[in-house]
Amino acid sequence: MEVADAKQLKEFEAENTKPKPKPKQMLAEQMMVVATLKEMLGKNF
Repeated sequence: MEVADAKQLKEFEAENTKPKPKPKQMLAEQMMVVATLKEMLGKNF
């Protein structure tokens, strides 16, 4: 294993240990984004 491979492996391991957002949380965040964009563009929808 080369140094670059070891670094990449460490990055993947660090990424996999991060807590993942739950589907309901992701949906709520996206709904907030959509509502904010609609408000910013005016309620012409």
